[in-house]
Amino acid sequence: MVKKIFARLYIAVILVVLYAPILFIAIFSFTEAKSLGNWTGFSTSLYASLFSGQMQNSSGLISAVNNTLIIALIASVIATLLGTVAAIGIFNLHGRKKQAIQFLNNIPMINPDIITGVSLFLLFVFLHFSQGYVTVILAHVTFCTPYVVLNVLPKLHQMNPNIYEAALDLGATPLQALRKVLIPVLRPGMFSGFILSFTMSLDDFAVTFFTRGTIGLETLSTFIYADARKGGLTPELRPLMTLIFLIILVLLLVINIRQAKMHKANV
Repeated sequence: MVKKIFARLYIAVILVVLYAPILFIAIFSFTEAKSLGNWTGFSTSLYASLFSGQMQNSSGLISAVNNTLIIALIASVIATLLGTVAAIGIFNLHGRKKQAIQFLNNIPMINPDIITGVSLFLLFVFLHFSQGYVTVILAHVTFCTPYVVLNVLPKLHQMNPNIYEAALDLGATPLQALRKVLIPVLRPGMFSGFILSFTMSLDDFAVTFFTRGTIGLETLSTFIYADARKGGLTPELRPLMTLIFLIILVLLLVINIRQAKMHKANV
């Protein structure tokens, strides 16, 4: 009984530490106060200012959000395709080769972001790549792909290994078998990997900061960093952060409900 109480208390403390800052920002997004923590009464003026474009440096923030979404979308699509192919290749390896490749796949996820960012920066300089959109997208694909591999591999292990061979025996080409047999089975893992990659790309700062170059490319994370260095955050960032959190929360709820329904249907 005592262990259960401590376990629940521990979980409650962890949840408070994780979500209290987000709740704090959400609450103070409904006030006109310029400084966070100063409540001047309920108001939706910050939301109105955000959507009307009347805020200070509105064009810079809109450009940063657009860049963030475009980079995240392109990088996550490429990472999903590469990660799926890589997962199929790893699944068909055996012995030490398979263990070695899985170990290498885990390194980008364990490696600190700043190390990844500096390493890619030096690589692009060595290759004489002009830094900008392309280098940022390549960098994001680099650290997103391993997450897709980890989401697709379990689906491959759950799959009947004979269905692919059966498709080939029935006259399907390897490409047809991949498209009509493997992809439908792997689709939930691919979708989860895509969502995770998209979220990781939205969240990234260190890798983007070192690979964007000096052309003035701003993403949401670098915009917030530059804004904070000026002495304070733009108040309209509070409603923006709240909306992003709610969108991701709703998306995760939809995915989990859908997966639960699919699991019940299969059972």
